[in-house]
Amino acid sequence: MPRVAQLYFRTAIAFLIIGISMGLHMAIAGDHSAIGAHAHANLLGWVTMAIFGGYHALNPAKAERRLAMIQYAVYTAGVALLVPALYVMLTGNPSLEPVVAVASLIIFAGVLLFAVIIFSSETTVARPTTVGG
Repeated sequence: MPRVAQLYFRTAIAFLIIGISMGLHMAIAGDHSAIGAHAHANLLGWVTMAIFGGYHALNPAKAERRLAMIQYAVYTAGVALLVPALYVMLTGNPSLEPVVAVASLIIFAGVLLFAVIIFSSETTVARPTTVGG
């Protein structure tokens, strides 16, 4: 399996654990004010990342491109920034709204990069090699 697919699956399961932990905490505390952060951890973290990983596992030529790893880094950074900032914002600290906004834009950039990967051709262009140089 391509490295980026493995990374996506590992990161996805980490977000599933985080999302379930948030849900359990809300249920035990009886305070569901952070439900938006819980939903984002599960949908953007677990579900979307697992889908990205599945796509790369099924398209190893595209997964080996440098853009795939850049896209992983951008998208993951956005989700990793968004989830805790949104949690803190929703539980009573509205000053984190600009951080949530920036994280959302980073995530959107990651999604646009994934679109570029999907719409790019299957074949990679071979780079010319030099002999004896």
